[in-house]
Amino acid sequence: MATMRFGRTNLTVGRTGMGCIPIQRITYDESTALLRRAFDGGVTVFDTANGYTTSEERIGIALGEVRHKVVLCTKSGAGTPADLITQLDNSLRMLRTDYIDVFQFHNPGKVPVPGGADGLYDALDAARRAGKVRFIGISAHKRENAETAVASGFYDVLQFPFSYLSTPAEMAVAALCHTHDVGVLGMKALSGGILTNAQAAFAYLRAYENIVPIWGIQTPEQLDEILGYEKAPPAMDDAMQTVINNDRVALAAAFCRACGYCLPCPAQIPIPMAARMKYLLRRMRTDVFQSPEWQVQMRRIDDCTQCGHCATHCPYELDVPKLLKEHQDDYFRQLAV
Repeated sequence: MATMRFGRTNLTVGRTGMGCIPIQRITYDESTALLRRAFDGGVTVFDTANGYTTSEERIGIALGEVRHKVVLCTKSGAGTPADLITQLDNSLRMLRTDYIDVFQFHNPGKVPVPGGADGLYDALDAARRAGKVRFIGISAHKRENAETAVASGFYDVLQFPFSYLSTPAEMAVAALCHTHDVGVLGMKALSGGILTNAQAAFAYLRAYENIVPIWGIQTPEQLDEILGYEKAPPAMDDAMQTVINNDRVALAAAFCRACGYCLPCPAQIPIPMAARMKYLLRRMRTDVFQSPEWQVQMRRIDDCTQCGHCATHCPYELDVPKLLKEHQDDYFRQLAV
C-alpha cells in the first residue's frame, strides 16, 4: 500500500484507513477476521470512539498482537476532565494497549484550548505527557471549528468530512491542514452512505495527498474493493468527473452533513441524527437506533412547528423539514419489516 507522512506526527501511515463504526454490526469472529484482513492488506490506521459500543473492544481483540504496527485513533465526547480521563482509561483497556496514538475530542461544540474554563485540553495534555496519548486530535463537523482547531497550533490531527459532495470551502480545510502540518483523517468518504460509487470517491480523495480516508467497512467484499483501488488507483478522467458531477446534481441538495447549525430545535428534534437516519441504519447497530428511545426521538418530527429555524440556518440550503419527514417515513417502514 502507498504510504504518507501523517502531518507533524511524523508517523508513516498507509493512505487508506479504516473507520470502525460498522464492525459493531457483525459478530466478534467476523470483525476479528475483517480487521486482520485489513491489516494484512496494508491498512495501518484504524479509527473508532469510546461511544461506538463494542468497536474498541473488537479492535483490541483483533489487533492486540500487532498493536505496535498500527495507528489507533479514538475519541471522547466527555464534557468534564474527570469523564475524559475515565473514557481514556476505558479506551486503553478496550483496545488492549497502554497508549493511544491519536486521542481526539469528539465533535465538541467549542474547540478546547489550553487554559480553557472546561479544563478538557489541559486534562488531555496531561495524559499525553504521562504517556497515555501520543498526539492530540479533534473531530469536527463544523467548518469553522475545524479551521479554528487547525490554526490554533494545539492539534496534531484533524478529522473532518471530505467527499466529492463537499463544498470548495470544506475541501479548502485540507489545504489549511497542509499549511499547518496537521494530519488529516477524512471521514464520510461516501457521505455517510449516500454515495454508492466507491471508485469515484476513492479517485476524488486520492488527489488530496494529505488526506487519509477512513472507509467505513463492514464486509470482506467492501474491504477488497477499497484495497483493489489501492493496488490500482482509478484515474480521475473525464468519465469519472461526469459520475461525480451527476451525483453532485442529484444528491447535494439531500445530504445532511450533521454540522449542527440547525440547532437548537424548539421541538427537541435531534435534527443532525434524524435527518441522516436511513444512512445510519445502514452503518450502525440497528438495535441502537431502533430502540424505544430512538422511536420516541423520531416521532418528535411530528411535533415540528415549521418555525423555519433549521432551514434558515442550514449553510447548505436544505429543506430540513422535508428531509426529516422523508427519513422518518423510511425509519418506521424499516421498523415495521
